[in-house]
Amino acid sequence: MTDPALDAPRSGSPWQYSPAPEARELADLKANYRMFVDGEFIDGTGEPFISTNPATEETLAEVSGASESDVDRAVAAARAAFERTWGPMPGSERAKYLFRIARLIQERGRELAVLETLDNGKPIKESRDADIPTAAAHFFHHAGWADKLDHAGHGAHPRPLGVAGQVIPWNFPLLMLAWKIAPALACGNTVVLKPAETTPLTALVFAEICEQAGLPAGVVNIVTGAGDIGAEIVAHDDVDKVAFTGSTEVGKRIQRTLAGSGRKLTLELGGKAANIVFDDAPIDQAVEGVVNGIFFNQGHVCCAGSRLLVQESIAEELLGKLRSRVSTLQVGDPLDKNTDVGAINSADQLARITELADTGESEGARRWSSPCPLPERGFFFAPTVFSEVQQSMRIAREEVFGPVLSVLTFRTPEEAIAKANNTPYGLSAGVWTEKGSRILWAAQQIRAGVVWANTFNRFDPTAPFGGYQESGFGREGGRAGLEAYLDV
Repeated sequence: MTDPALDAPRSGSPWQYSPAPEARELADLKANYRMFVDGEFIDGTGEPFISTNPATEETLAEVSGASESDVDRAVAAARAAFERTWGPMPGSERAKYLFRIARLIQERGRELAVLETLDNGKPIKESRDADIPTAAAHFFHHAGWADKLDHAGHGAHPRPLGVAGQVIPWNFPLLMLAWKIAPALACGNTVVLKPAETTPLTALVFAEICEQAGLPAGVVNIVTGAGDIGAEIVAHDDVDKVAFTGSTEVGKRIQRTLAGSGRKLTLELGGKAANIVFDDAPIDQAVEGVVNGIFFNQGHVCCAGSRLLVQESIAEELLGKLRSRVSTLQVGDPLDKNTDVGAINSADQLARITELADTGESEGARRWSSPCPLPERGFFFAPTVFSEVQQSMRIAREEVFGPVLSVLTFRTPEEAIAKANNTPYGLSAGVWTEKGSRILWAAQQIRAGVVWANTFNRFDPTAPFGGYQESGFGREGGRAGLEAYLDV
């Protein structure tokens, strides 16, 4: 017996999935969210703002806004906690708190996944299966390091820096929080963190988790607001270390602000990653990797494989299979477990993606978009592939930060490397070939912080991640990521 819904026709396909929405009620949404300072949820003295569901354009909650005085209060609380409790605490005791936080993230995983999807627009299967488990994994991993810092290879008796000011983006709200807070706490630092103004909700639920774990007051402080609040944290005289993930433009401003201050800084900025497919690559496997590389999280990924470099002899075959595969991607309700591509995070980001895609077409690239139907409400953009792209075009040089792929061709391995490196960025790259020697050669030639071989978007808390050139500097994850939070 078959389900009639599975046999019903839709545009571009003879069949469709039956809806499978996750329960929205699991998010336990509140009407108002307040910032978290010195172990308490407080009303900010700045202007409150609204958090919106990008898939429906509905208001999710009102969020308290910080002012300069709130930042001062948060930094003072972090300083007091560092000097009185967290800094002097043995690493083995700090580890217990990190383990508790990791377990609580797991216990509240479904709630966090649904809330992340509502606030960000990403598919629930990505929040549920990637973001939340990896966030917990970072706390588990760094909890294990808290009492072993003398053996981390960073010199004898490394010491914490003090207060870490951290500013995170909207594309992976809880995961980026984990990347920043877990190593900072493991090393004995305290934290003042600002989430993105469009995605603050899971950070404030994380503050609840800190309460549940019994974390001493002031160790973690979450202040909310727009870019001006992030700038206040970065410029604060009593912040010892700054960590920022976001746009290259803002990263440059932060570097100018901290120049000559002696304070530590790590920046993880934009990218324009090359995914290189050689003629001996397993094409079907490569197509899956390319799709994952650019359409995961709607392309809202700094290391997204947004430039596909294909050897000329297989370009036509690969493009045909790629378009066929992209045509099967489901675009729609992010809470539906069948959805592959969710909502663009904001109207402003959708406008930028649209403008750059239109420019690519006007500059002469051949545009192909998936025939998938788009929801009438919300911010959505059909997965798009540009072929016949030239190096000088904006879509080949600028970070689109959306579900848009630019395809270029090459004849020789040397030409592939030259094109891959013809960019001001250097965050990641992918290499697809059956030859191990070619993988090793290409990895040594490509100027990027991470090079994946016959895969893409593989992350692990034990492995360092970071970029070169305009993609920033410093590393997060692994032993290398600990050094940014230690005085060595």
